[in-house]
Amino acid sequence: GGQEVSASSKVCAEIPVRRRKYSHAGESFFLYEKSVLRESDCLRGRSKEVCTDLTPPLFPPLIKMGFQRDASLWQSARQRLAALPFDHTANQTEVDFLKIAFLQIAPGGTLEENLEKGLRYCRQAAELGADIALFPEMWSNGYRIDDRPLEEWSAEAIPLESEFTGAFQALAGELGMAVGVTLLERYENGPRNTLVLFDRFGRRKLVYAKVHTCDFSVERYLTPGEDFETVTLDTAQGEVKVGAMICYDREFPESARILMLKGAELILIPNACPMEINRLSQLRARAFENMLAVATCNYPESVPDCNGGSSLFDGVAYLPDMAGSRDTCILQAEGREGLYMGELDLEQLRRYRENEVHGNAYRHPRKYGLLTDTRIEEPFLRADYRE
Repeated sequence: GGQEVSASSKVCAEIPVRRRKYSHAGESFFLYEKSVLRESDCLRGRSKEVCTDLTPPLFPPLIKMGFQRDASLWQSARQRLAALPFDHTANQTEVDFLKIAFLQIAPGGTLEENLEKGLRYCRQAAELGADIALFPEMWSNGYRIDDRPLEEWSAEAIPLESEFTGAFQALAGELGMAVGVTLLERYENGPRNTLVLFDRFGRRKLVYAKVHTCDFSVERYLTPGEDFETVTLDTAQGEVKVGAMICYDREFPESARILMLKGAELILIPNACPMEINRLSQLRARAFENMLAVATCNYPESVPDCNGGSSLFDGVAYLPDMAGSRDTCILQAEGREGLYMGELDLEQLRRYRENEVHGNAYRHPRKYGLLTDTRIEEPFLRADYRE
């Protein structure tokens, strides 16, 4: 049902707001509200594996069942932890990750329906401790622009200053949670495909209009954005530098590269298309090559030409104590409608960015002059191309 919180195939949605971290025999463990997880498993994208055998030093993950609702199992884990032959409280610290809520939900038929549903899901996200709630692309009208007359869907564009955006702005301040809401924005030269990011105090921090409109489709009637910007977002977990792209922007490496050069640690991407292996690979690549996190929210499989699969890539490919590389995808949602939660370890990401070789560490921009050449030659000439 629409109000249920859905579990993902990577990470269960019921993620506690706070956790404890403790160490023993050279290994670290997370103590959650409902489970105990080995840190090395979490870092490898295996945080759904619950450790209930707390006999040191192996602590094998025995039950793949997500974060538990079973109070008796949790109590048993607590008792085992307390019986361990070392003082786990002496080596524990509070660990807070940046929590992102992916509102992978289906739109209604009217602006009013989308407003009501969007507000309802934002409240659910806040109840789960989210720091940021992210919507799919063009939520105000559910990206209902295909196979409809231009005059009909363009009339659904709303001003940036509207009751719709104002309601999310007020709610962000009320809930103490940032909200990235999307809309078909009324604009002087034609509608824009826009994301508005409000911070947890209800302040408007970022307005981003899709730069790479899909001009091979009905989006050629939209007004493209002009630049990629970053902002410093104040969250309960501290400040984080955030930028945005929308859907097709991900297919151009320059989009994320510019955001990285402007300091982005996290890119928010509303989406409205099938997230298949190649598009997911693009997201993985943008995160890897720029050493930043990429959070994408898509519509569920019940929406035409969409399939869910909202995702979070944390961009951390290597760890000091780990042979080889790790899977940077720390969340990939199922296809069905629901609220999916992802957690981003900003401290880990920042350490990684200070030491690894990607991003802006070893670039040679003086040799890239051809990238700014505006000439287009065969086989890439297209009749519907526009500046």
